[in-house]
Amino acid sequence: MATTEAELLERAHGSSSTDAAPAVIEFRRVSMRYEGSGDLALDDISFTIRRGEFVFVVGSTGSGKSTLMRLLIKELEPSAGTIQVAGRDLADITRRKVPYYRRNLGVVFQDFKLLPNRTVHDNVAYALQVTGGTRKEIRAKVPDILRLTGLSLKLHNVPHQLSGGEQQRVSVARAFVNHPPLLLADEPTGNLDPETSIGIMQLLYRINRTGTTVLVATHDSNMVDRMRRRVIELDAGQIVRDERTGRYAPSEDLTTAEFGALLREPAPEPHRVGGRLFTSEPDAASPERPEDEPEAPAAPRRFAARPRRDEPEDLFDDAFTDDVFSD
Repeated sequence: MATTEAELLERAHGSSSTDAAPAVIEFRRVSMRYEGSGDLALDDISFTIRRGEFVFVVGSTGSGKSTLMRLLIKELEPSAGTIQVAGRDLADITRRKVPYYRRNLGVVFQDFKLLPNRTVHDNVAYALQVTGGTRKEIRAKVPDILRLTGLSLKLHNVPHQLSGGEQQRVSVARAFVNHPPLLLADEPTGNLDPETSIGIMQLLYRINRTGTTVLVATHDSNMVDRMRRRVIELDAGQIVRDERTGRYAPSEDLTTAEFGALLREPAPEPHRVGGRLFTSEPDAASPERPEDEPEAPAAPRRFAARPRRDEPEDLFDDAFTDDVFSD
């Protein structure tokens, strides 16, 4: 029997380093039907995302991507099935405890959701204030995250004085200032031009390199194809594809040379496929750009060099404490 491409990939790479990592997100036969309209947004889907993964959720409008994200932040409740985060069933969280649960998540929205009358500094500091951060913590953490996201010269600006890309960087900074174990991004580049989108995805990639699990729902086919991370595709509420290093659309057959180059590169780091270079170096999160492609905004050096966290095995037990799941 001929060996399939998937089998060759698995044989060449072995088990990914994330395969043995604890599960961060688990959907078990989850369905979601909206009351009133009766529309079935998700239909009996199951998947697992492990600590340290970077995962894209793709699909056409109405495929269920945003519903999936809303379920994860407890904005919606599933009609059937179970959803676990860090091994804990989200159904066990009472409505009163939902804000405490969300403190452990970083969330980036397409429309930024910034406080319009507050400065960049205050927008980021607000995320610490609502979680009980002290003035000392705010003074230490906010300037640091603004430097890491390239916003240190914009800290006194209000949102309307910023470009769309800068506003989204503020949103990312606010989501990451607490160093959450899980970061969710719903169409983070949906309102941005291609050049600015590259900078935002570089930033999310570098956040993932520090150990944070990142889940991105997106229509940005160009960026998904460039980064070649795990891709889960939804269609009419069902999972139709789940690839470890996928493209936005199902992969076409590779040439012998391209497939050989793919096998020579270690997983789960990016690969050379179809003449595009992907490297594991922190300063090259995105592939080589063609000569006619505009250069992406440079990510701050300090963030790129930041080492991956050596996380304790009980990280999520600490983050999602019993207090959150009790009455």
